[in-house]
Amino acid sequence: MANPLSSVLDSFSALFSGSKSGESVLGIDIGSSAIKVVQLRKRRGTAVLETYGELALGPYSQVDIGRATNLSAEQLSTALTDLIREANVTTRSVGVAVPFSASLITLIQMPNLPRKQLAEMIPIEARKYIPVPISEVTLDWFIVPQDESKFLSHEEKEKAQASNKVDVLVVAIHNEVLGKYQDVMERAGLSVSFYEIEIFSAIRAAIGQGVAPAMVIDMGAASTKVYLVEYGVVKSSHIINRGAQDVTFGLSKSTGISVTKAEELKRTEGLVRTDGQTTQSILLTLEYIFSEANRVLLNYQKRFNKNIGQVVLTGGGAAMKGLEEYAARHFETEVVLADPFAKVESPAFLEEVLEEVGPEFSVAVGVALRKLHEQG
Repeated sequence: MANPLSSVLDSFSALFSGSKSGESVLGIDIGSSAIKVVQLRKRRGTAVLETYGELALGPYSQVDIGRATNLSAEQLSTALTDLIREANVTTRSVGVAVPFSASLITLIQMPNLPRKQLAEMIPIEARKYIPVPISEVTLDWFIVPQDESKFLSHEEKEKAQASNKVDVLVVAIHNEVLGKYQDVMERAGLSVSFYEIEIFSAIRAAIGQGVAPAMVIDMGAASTKVYLVEYGVVKSSHIINRGAQDVTFGLSKSTGISVTKAEELKRTEGLVRTDGQTTQSILLTLEYIFSEANRVLLNYQKRFNKNIGQVVLTGGGAAMKGLEEYAARHFETEVVLADPFAKVESPAFLEEVLEEVGPEFSVAVGVALRKLHEQG
């Protein structure tokens, strides 16, 4: 039976690639508060946007829009089917992103041995880093390419050669989560060729091919994920247990308005209210998130003696007006909003809208781009 996680090697080889031609494909991102889909097609060597859509999950769980949910497979499949219909999706060929919270990713050093030997050793070594029995997860691994050594200093090259070690990225996903997602897709009548952890999807869509290390801050509803990426490889990751819904809750509590109204206000006015006043309750949550992210950044720079060249904001929470400017005050490097739709061809009249909602669709776009790559 094929590994349902697919291959981490495929995931990396597809980070910045696309296919030559083929049929329409769909990227699916099931978040805690919403589902997003992006349908692409390859035309003359270019990824073309055919349709996209988002559906809040709150109503399916009898809670407010914007709040995190924990729906059953049946409820998720109903929501997904509704979104596919509303977005006029025409393909059943899909790739699916799996939540980062349901996975474990770690970079370990192994002896520079043949793959067959490594395949026997890595599951044993991985037990040191995985807090649950190996039998409860689907495990995959990837040898970080040595050709990135051309970017190393002379001292770093000598150190790497002397150690005769290779860096191996180990990825594990809970079987229970994979089983649930497979159930959802089967109920929705979709044909899935791979499941990949959302971190790889986000990186593929949100950052370019630059050499300088970058930090991706993915702000979801319930939590914020921080990824440190170098040469397209995840070198470090961190979860901050606050997200966009905490901004909404704070705004609702401080102003005395309903959570629904607070969510609407957050989306339409963001950090700067129409009366020119900045809501302090929003800043308290953001201050915590960005202070934690900056701590991760500084620790990385100290550990590897390398500066982060860029901070990329993505996820549903990153679409908040004024966030980019506020975040820039916390980091001594360039801060930008992810613009995943810039990697696909789309109608000119949608350009402004796609740029505005782009951060919310980074994962869905990233999955769809990998799905196109599958076509060869």
